[in-house]
Amino acid sequence: MKILVCISHVPDTTSKINFTEGNTRFDTNGVQFVINPNDEFGLTRAMWFKEKQGANVTVVNIGGAETEPTLRKALAIGADAAIRVNTVATDGFSVAKQLAHVVKDGGYDLVIAGRESIDYNGGMVPGMIAGLINANFVNNCINLEVDGNNVKAVREIDGGKETLSTSLPLVIGGQKGLVEESDLRIPNMRGIMMARQKPLTVLDPIDANNETSSIKFEKPTPKGAVKLVSPDNLDELVNLLHNEAKVI
Repeated sequence: MKILVCISHVPDTTSKINFTEGNTRFDTNGVQFVINPNDEFGLTRAMWFKEKQGANVTVVNIGGAETEPTLRKALAIGADAAIRVNTVATDGFSVAKQLAHVVKDGGYDLVIAGRESIDYNGGMVPGMIAGLINANFVNNCINLEVDGNNVKAVREIDGGKETLSTSLPLVIGGQKGLVEESDLRIPNMRGIMMARQKPLTVLDPIDANNETSSIKFEKPTPKGAVKLVSPDNLDELVNLLHNEAKVI
């Protein structure tokens, strides 16, 4: 089984986010980038298929040379090879077109992508890939078993879980639950050294026009001041809730 894991290069959640050029461009200065968490769950599940079933695992990213450390980390975790499509990821549909081309060219059986990236939170790329390559698709996937060409998947739905039977070729949008956080892997020294010897192929992008563009970014409104009321002073609390907060 050939598996392609889509890897987004995203800011660490602890990074301080700023914008430049009149709030039209994301400022990357001083920002630490990591593997998108939803993609990391998918990569870890792919490692399970590699170790248990002998699957071959390739990771892919759409981005410039600055994303290669993230791909090298994925190789250190255990992926066999990496692909970088040398273009800026600015639009979900154009990214999906680039990834679909990689899938078709590589003949992959299973494509594992994160449900969404934590930077733009678009949640559209996995489904678009499936549509472009005419493959089955399971979103919000929290469990995945493959037996030959047959697949059993569990996805999260409102108020519960749904178990599905499908077949390869398949694209999934994975999330936490596909593996647990305790199963995530930290590259060891041996993995880091081996990653240097693994192939990282840089591909030229295909022609794919952006269908959307970002006009402006805006930070959330800062939280207001908090008033603390003594638990012994219920009259003041009721007065504030009634006259100031106006919630009662």
